Amino acid sequence: MELLAQFIKSVHGYLWGLPMLAVLMGTHLYFTFRLGFIQKKIPKGIRLSFSRDEGQGEGVSPFSALSTALAATIGTGNIVGISAAIAVGGPGAVFWCWITGVFGIATCYSECFLSVKYRVVRGDGTYVGGPMYVMDKVLHQKSGAVLFAVSTILASLGMGSSVQSHSIHAAVTENYAVPPQVTGMAAAVLAGLVMLGGARQIAKVCTYLVPLMSVFYLGGCLALIWINRAYLGETVKVIVESAFSSQSVVGGITGTAVLVGMRTGISKGLFTNEAGLGSIPMAAASARTLSPVRQGLISMTGPFWDTVVMCAITGIAIVSSMLKNPAFYRDAAEDRLCFIAFSELPVDGSKMLSLSLVLFAFATIIGWSYYGECAVQYLWGSKKIIPYRIFYIAAVYLGAVMSLDFVWTVSDLFNLFMVIPNIMCIWMLRKIVIQETCRWVK
Repeated sequence: MELLAQFIKSVHGYLWGLPMLAVLMGTHLYFTFRLGFIQKKIPKGIRLSFSRDEGQGEGVSPFSALSTALAATIGTGNIVGISAAIAVGGPGAVFWCWITGVFGIATCYSECFLSVKYRVVRGDGTYVGGPMYVMDKVLHQKSGAVLFAVSTILASLGMGSSVQSHSIHAAVTENYAVPPQVTGMAAAVLAGLVMLGGARQIAKVCTYLVPLMSVFYLGGCLALIWINRAYLGETVKVIVESAFSSQSVVGGITGTAVLVGMRTGISKGLFTNEAGLGSIPMAAASARTLSPVRQGLISMTGPFWDTVVMCAITGIAIVSSMLKNPAFYRDAAEDRLCFIAFSELPVDGSKMLSLSLVLFAFATIIGWSYYGECAVQYLWGSKKIIPYRIFYIAAVYLGAVMSLDFVWTVSDLFNLFMVIPNIMCIWMLRKIVIQETCRWVK
């Protein structure tokens, strides 16, 4: 078993290395320029997400579809992931993570456009779609569609459920001695109650949960930035300068080569915003919308909120705290930087951050459950959704009581098997995306 784990870790490190990062960043850059820097339409996308001028049908509202995607996307990576990125890659990793989010907006728009354009209508009048439907119905690449769908299911059972419930237990035990069985049971029951209501119930919960948890967490970060406002200018300067030169803020933690910071920041950005993964399009396809372009503009605000806003503010909050209190961060573990920063708050920062982690992880659980259901619907139809929900809820419980290093690595591999066919799909249909977008987006 140990040899198998080492082999999978080696394969994981190779496949998720610089070549895959270059493919994703290359795709982001290509669609950014070919779509006329569509990122400038972010304000329009935000306005449209709150608009009541929606399409016909029984799907969820565009805002609910966006909230479902954000629930799955905004997770512990926005907190612990940025902490680790700074610890490994230096403050410059925040800059590269931010840049990845900016350019990833174009890829997110493209994949969501295609999934909305080629979605199908269920018997009850609701919509379902995603890269697997585009590959099957348009490109006639059944094998790629099946690979994507199977990988989505397996990733949801790993990264989407068990890994997240493990994170919930870790966050709870920061302040309370709670047995993992209790944490796992509570998370499984709550997730099950949400999932029983289907896509509409998931979307409804996400519509309220995502804004609540985001405002709560960002409030803490903004309070930190205000407390350390005297260091704000220096913080921005350090982040930008260290993105292009080796620079240490705290001895033993952040002095590192530029390429390490670039690679760390880009990889964390790609992981947290999910642009190119093919997951966000499944949520986008469920929306009532007037056109694929319209929903594409709405859905591309996901990476904006996730990376350009959430990750950037997290990074600024941590680095400003490091500049003010460098002694606190010497010899600190990678995942502890955010907890050290939040300890500066006049309230109990540890409990506040732990609650944020719990909310983010639970949102990811219910968001990814919808992705898994979409994949099950494609492969076997709606009759297999109930068995999938049972397996998913069981995975939520098991995640809290098991060691999951191996599961995390394997789940990340399944993410890769989602990325490869999805990126190929986008490239093969790039002319349709570009032509129709340039015709409608002024």
